[in-house]
Amino acid sequence: MPVKVDVQQAAFIATTLLLFLGTVYSVKNNTYLDTSDPFLTNLPHHLHKTDYFANKSNILNVWFIKRAWGWTSFAFLFLWLTSPRHTQTMRRAFLWAVETLAWLVFTSWFFGPALIERLIAASGGECTVFLPSGAFFPVPHEYCFTKSPLSPLTHASLFATPLILPEIPWSAVPRLRRGHDVSGHIFLLTMSVLFLTAQLKPSLRATSWPPMHKWAVLATTSLIVTWLFAIGTTSVYFHTPIEKFTGYLLGLAGYGLTLLF
Repeated sequence: MPVKVDVQQAAFIATTLLLFLGTVYSVKNNTYLDTSDPFLTNLPHHLHKTDYFANKSNILNVWFIKRAWGWTSFAFLFLWLTSPRHTQTMRRAFLWAVETLAWLVFTSWFFGPALIERLIAASGGECTVFLPSGAFFPVPHEYCFTKSPLSPLTHASLFATPLILPEIPWSAVPRLRRGHDVSGHIFLLTMSVLFLTAQLKPSLRATSWPPMHKWAVLATTSLIVTWLFAIGTTSVYFHTPIEKFTGYLLGLAGYGLTLLF
């Protein structure tokens, strides 16, 4: 029987509420880590010993959030390929391609650095090398944009100032710090939730499903719930409130691209 509830509207409301409530909680209880602060970002979260999801090595972060678009793509393809024939349109595949392009542009490549990296740099971000001692120093932005490993052997001129360096061979990939560190996780999770719920709607309107499709619907629904939970944990433990808000806006914009077609 077709479902009459607007699942996408419900998911949008849930995403917004989780982000808002998690952010309010993080400010009130000082639970968030300012990931753009070079004095803090290379250290464990101050709650990592007591709060499991404050530890960046938690299963949710390592196996799901860091591979979010891969999981989202798998869920969509499983859903689409098993859909009733009349709902298995090429337009839906095209919309997935549009979202994949948005993911690439915002997080990986946009004629060079990704848009999020360009925003951090333009808002005062510094390309920073962290030493094993905990000290850090700035280098030109190009090294962050190319994600080049740096070491005293390969880039001696960058290490010309007196620094305490390890005796063994050592290298590090510099990171952009300071500036406005848009929450890439909130961006991608918001876009994924809205995209997947939009793709569920044709299935929920159908009067019957192919045998495998119920498993695809279950898998997609489970992933949406996982992404909503991840939005909550990210809101509580990571990024400043404004960085989470701009990530949310970019997620809405990323999904909004599909409404143009």
